[in-house]
Amino acid sequence: MRSRRRTAREAEVDPFYDMLFNMLIAFVFCFIVALLAMNPKALKTGDIPAKAEFIINVSWPDMDPNDIDTWVQDPAGEMVWFRAREAGLMHLDRDDRGMSNDVVIVNGKQVVNPLNQEVVTLRGIEPGEFTVNVHYYESKNGKPVEVTVSVIKVNPRADVVFYGQVQLARKGDEATAVRFTVTPDGNVSNVNTLPKTLVQRI
Repeated sequence: MRSRRRTAREAEVDPFYDMLFNMLIAFVFCFIVALLAMNPKALKTGDIPAKAEFIINVSWPDMDPNDIDTWVQDPAGEMVWFRAREAGLMHLDRDDRGMSNDVVIVNGKQVVNPLNQEVVTLRGIEPGEFTVNVHYYESKNGKPVEVTVSVIKVNPRADVVFYGQVQLARKGDEATAVRFTVTPDGNVSNVNTLPKTLVQRI
């Protein structure tokens, strides 16, 4: 009799535990769906974190309202510029237009970012010559602009390949800041500033 009661009681309790278990599964499922909705990248598989082999930095004086553009050509003849921000292994990370896109709204107040800077990353080793040009795209005050260009080799440690200044006198001026050759092992040779037009080729 005792064993029958235990069996009957266990039979009565089983559906309750099943319901609790099902609710737990539903809760975990909803939590996972909500987590993926907050982070859609988690749905992707096989993503490789972006890395850089070289960083090309182009800057001009803080608070200067004029628009300077960066043009980089790779050994295959592909180019990155403000209308083609990705080409081959090259990426233009930001198109800085002087003061035009340097004002942001934070907590209802205008905040000005005084920094004028464009950055191009080379996210792999591509043997051959790269050309870095700067172009005086738009002038707000009609004044010349001194542009600073640096090329930094990132891996296996940070090494400055080139650092120099270019003077752009007026709107429309284009100048070759640097040309350099990447060897198959990732080293750099033949760094020079021989002029080469890129803007007129588009």
